[in-house]
Amino acid sequence: MAHPSAELQSAIFQTLTSDPGLTALLGGPKVFDRRPEQAKFPYLTLGRTAVVDWSTGTEDGAEHILTLHVWAKGGGKQETYEIMDKVVERLNNTSMALEGHHLINLQLQFAEARREPESTAYHGILRFRAVTEPVA
Repeated sequence: MAHPSAELQSAIFQTLTSDPGLTALLGGPKVFDRRPEQAKFPYLTLGRTAVVDWSTGTEDGAEHILTLHVWAKGGGKQETYEIMDKVVERLNNTSMALEGHHLINLQLQFAEARREPESTAYHGILRFRAVTEPVA
């Protein structure tokens, strides 16, 4: 059985790259685990994940804090907001099938859009909280 964070990241990647509205905003399925050298704006990267034991006395569980990054340039902050809104619409409170684990919830905890210092790029940050339990 894969680690629940790996399963969750895979499900998020599949969900985002299969969404026609998000793909249109990004100009293709430009969702990356690590940004390719020549990636063209706009694009989305899967960022840091922190995992905390969420087990009780009788059940196992994990809390995941996931960070997604939106990178835009030509359309500025408005483009960044549109992409962020589409990601939130697609992921917040959604259910996703995970192999070996059950997704209890997935909720947006934090969002920020800003212009990067000394750059023309805009950076959107989305932080989600997810709770998973192993399938019995």
